[in-house]
Amino acid sequence: MQQTETAALSVRKRAIVKEYIAELDNHILQLKEGKVDRALEIRDFAELMHIHPVHLSNTIKEVTGHSSCSFYEERLLNLAKELLLTTDLSIAQIARQLTYDPSNFTKFFKAFAGTTPKKFRDGHKNP
Repeated sequence: MQQTETAALSVRKRAIVKEYIAELDNHILQLKEGKVDRALEIRDFAELMHIHPVHLSNTIKEVTGHSSCSFYEERLLNLAKELLLTTDLSIAQIARQLTYDPSNFTKFFKAFAGTTPKKFRDGHKNP
């Protein structure tokens, strides 16, 4: 009996992670399209999913071995790189579209990409 309960719980936890990833991907798409004016936080995702934020965070960590923030940061960094390479938007415009103050965006980008947005863009331009 306990094994069946554990398996069902595991299925539910995986479903929570899957739903979080889907909500996160939707939010990233909205950021890309400039449709949101603030970044969602874990409590916002939890509210959308009708669960407690701590439960959401703990479940994501337990199932994936990674924090909820790591998924968000990875997707946000990938979107920032995409916008830097595929648009003519200024770095400040990209920062604002991603709901960052431009100086904080540069700090975020450098921390996760190892370079500044300007150096990244300049290093990937076609000659």
